[in-house]
Amino acid sequence: MLRFLCVLSALIIAFAAPARAEQPKVLGEYGDWTAWTYNEGGNLICYMSSTPKKDEGKYSKRGDIYVIITHRPAEKAFDEVSFVAGYTFKSGAPLVIKIGNKSFRNTFTDGDKAWMVSNAEDKNVIAAMKRGSRMIVDGTSSRGTATKDTYSLKGFTSAYNAISAKCKR
Repeated sequence: MLRFLCVLSALIIAFAAPARAEQPKVLGEYGDWTAWTYNEGGNLICYMSSTPKKDEGKYSKRGDIYVIITHRPAEKAFDEVSFVAGYTFKSGAPLVIKIGNKSFRNTFTDGDKAWMVSNAEDKNVIAAMKRGSRMIVDGTSSRGTATKDTYSLKGFTSAYNAISAKCKR
């Protein structure tokens, strides 16, 4: 977990303007989810993250794997769902998210990251995550390797409520 926190903090800082970003601060740990906050250029950013409980696939090496939900109130951007796969995605291959009896395929990928295609899809995924107990994410690497990551949704709603309260959602 400590390795994950260090890597995640480094990634957040790498995406931010180096001179204007601060270190992320933990708002709290909720089951299998951690809620975070930081300031970027004077703007508050709130996010929550988790790593899979189980990752499967016939690969020899894979980087860090996680899912993030982000609120950026200064941009009026809330509920952004994103994934980091730990490998480069196969071009044109969607990420498939399964929660309960629902499947979500409206995703796009870029490098090792994936997002939902619209804010409406983000909201649909988050609603399912609040009701679900686990999430399975299927992807395909640029080498054609199929992967299956299983996330626990224990603590999801509490972490979501924490970032929503902090960022005044």
